Amino acid sequence: MSQRHPVAILGAGMAGAAAARRLAEAGHAVRIFDKGRDVGGRMATRHSGAMQFDHGAQFMRAHGAAFAARLNDWERRGIVTPWAGAGRWVGVPDMNAPARDLLLGLTVARSTTITRIRRNGASWHLTDGAGADYGPFAAIAITFPAPQAVALLAQSGLALPDIERATYAPCWSLMLAVEQAPAEILMKPQDGAIGLIALDSSKPGRPEGFRLTVHATPDWSRTHLEEPREAIVSALTQSAVARLGTPLRWSYAEAHRWRYAQVEGALGKPCQYDSGLHLGAAGDWCLGPRVEAAHDSGLALAEAILADLGTPS
Repeated sequence: MSQRHPVAILGAGMAGAAAARRLAEAGHAVRIFDKGRDVGGRMATRHSGAMQFDHGAQFMRAHGAAFAARLNDWERRGIVTPWAGAGRWVGVPDMNAPARDLLLGLTVARSTTITRIRRNGASWHLTDGAGADYGPFAAIAITFPAPQAVALLAQSGLALPDIERATYAPCWSLMLAVEQAPAEILMKPQDGAIGLIALDSSKPGRPEGFRLTVHATPDWSRTHLEEPREAIVSALTQSAVARLGTPLRWSYAEAHRWRYAQVEGALGKPCQYDSGLHLGAAGDWCLGPRVEAAHDSGLALAEAILADLGTPS
């Protein structure tokens, strides 16, 4: 008979949420820590008054059976809905909704940045940026973007193989509230400054009004990564007008920088796990630049932890 072990999940994006739900369903106590004010990671929604923008991931697709089953369940319960054809799905009423559903009923510490992890005998303890201590935990699952996972491990005097090989492209995201909607609800030109223009407000369950999300290309984002937001708003707005071929009148404009936006070089394996330490890491950086990849990586890490700790009975 196996005991009910507490497990710490660092990161409440799709990988962390999927891992947490699997471990909780198997009977383990899980506690999730995330530096953000809301869960979802890059499946994010920005609110400004009555307006909202999905300024991170725009949609999800399923290539494999596990995520397809998850999407079907979410659709049945009104958590996701199809959008823009070609097998695309979006969260309802926002892109955070799927992660919130996976984490429903679980303990999530928001606005909490874990800065160090340490081993104390057979248990793990965590320290946050304010010096607070958490633990003990039997295992830790790190589901940050790979560079952030590497930094935390290094700060803690630890390492997991190959994580530093995963690479990301950055992305500047522009949010615009406009007076008139463009003809197309989704454009992906992928040249010059503009990688994507989405009529965000066309997604089901969104507030009234017309709102655009514009993503810059990786090369443009790298070149302008450290520029002020005001300059980014001006440049991307001009580029969007040129790409759409029609004037835009806007009442709201804001930019957000995603330093680790899209995986360019994945490890090609489901997760990394050290059974001797009960320490692992997962994320889209393991399998590829898709929400599904993050989900499947989180599940793989949960299964590795379950194989190690067992299933309580």
